[in-house]
Amino acid sequence: MQENHARVYAAIAAIPRGRVASYGAIAARAGLPGRARLVGKLLGQTPEGMALPWHRVLRASGQVALPPGSRGFREQCRRLRAEGIEVRNGRVPLSRFGLDANLDRALWGLPG
Repeated sequence: MQENHARVYAAIAAIPRGRVASYGAIAARAGLPGRARLVGKLLGQTPEGMALPWHRVLRASGQVALPPGSRGFREQCRRLRAEGIEVRNGRVPLSRFGLDANLDRALWGLPG
């Protein structure tokens, strides 16, 4: 496996339960800013036997990227809700559930 690919998979694996991240945020955390499409491609090519929290990766808007109503869309929404993540019309409020949602509060003590 290429080093870049391993870093992307590691960044996805590091998303904690109850949080989500965008494809672009994963690319940036993997040291590949601007490579959001690569993240999507790699998710579709996850090696057999590798368990990743794929359902925690969303579009930058917080929208589920799979076609609405599809089996994958329903499964992703179900998994997110099972973790206590709010999903409305296929969208997650990143301000509440995004990986860095509480960054201002953590750094500055501001309400989050």
